[in-house]
Formats: sequence, C-alpha cells, structure tokens
Amino acid sequence: MNTTFIVTKEHRRFAEFANVVRKEHTIGICFGDAGVGKTISARRYASWDLFEPHLSAYGPAGVTAKQAAAANKARTVFYTPEVICRPRALATDIDKLRGNIDTYIRKHADLRPEAREMPRQGETINTIELIIIDESERLTANAIEILRDHHDRTRTAIILIGMPGIDQQFRHYPQLYSRLGFAHHYRPLA
Repeated sequence: MNTTFIVTKEHRRFAEFANVVRKEHTIGICFGDAGVGKTISARRYASWDLFEPHLSAYGPAGVTAKQAAAANKARTVFYTPEVICRPRALATDIDKLRGNIDTYIRKHADLRPEAREMPRQGETINTIELIIIDESERLTANAIEILRDHHDRTRTAIILIGMPGIDQQFRHYPQLYSRLGFAHHYRPLA
C-alpha cells in the first residue's frame, strides 16, 4: 500500500469535525460520495495503519514507543462492520479493539511514569475517547441500539461514516438521531 498521504482541505475539515465530536462526547455522522477519501481520512486520524498490522486475535504484539505515543494521542478505535453485521459480533469486535488500543495507551503511560493516571479504588479510566464506524449503512437496528447504549453508558464519542443519505436513514432511529450532534459532508476535491 502506498504510504504517501496528502493532507487536503477536506481531511483538515474531517479532523476538525472529529475533534469537536470527541470534545463534546457526542455522535456525529460523516457522509460523502464513494472514493472522496472518508475512510482514508478516518484511518489517518485514528493512526489506524500504524496499529492494524499488529493487532491479532490475542491482542497487540510488540508495542513500540512510537505506536504507544500515537495511540495515546489518537485515543480512537476505527471499525468497519462486516457486510452482514451481527450485533453480538459488533459489540465483541469493538470491545476487543478498545482493549487492544487501551494496551497501547497504557504502554505509553508505562514509558512515561509522570503521565500515568491512577484510578481510585473501584474506578476505571476510559482511555478511548472516539469510535469511528466506517460503512455504517451496514448497521442493523440492533447494532445501532448497541452503539447508542455504549455511547450513553461511557460517553465515548462516535462517528458514523457512510454514503450520502445516511442522515436520512438514521432519522428512522429516533433514539440515535436525537443524540446526533454534528454532521460533516465530505466533499470531493474541486
């Protein structure tokens, strides 16, 4: 895969959108035509190409200082559901990815003891701040409900990426639609 990435105006707009969704702990949707760069921008924002090759069924292998620092900065999980999205698989996959990226983040804290956050007894630290779901038109009603519930329980921000019209699709799910904070139309280069 070509590793050259050109930062375009649309990528900068996507990063700004993602930062706001993350800061506000809300749900956002990003939509645009096929091939305009939505997925590449999201993967770049999450530093996903740095982590994905090292994630296995058993978790991250050989965490480097560079990967740990990138995970600590991004605090983001990127996920593409299967074509036939089963809600249980969605929940399991996202939990596994959260755990894997959390391992990278905690490794960063181990490398920098002064940055280590110590939870109080019985308290956990939510290190993942954003979940990006690509191809979100694949999500079933139950999968959408799982994501909404996860958002409500953890206040983790979520970005749903899809084709134009996805905002109309989500209007059929008022329990999710009422939580949409921001929408971003990813436009083609002009």
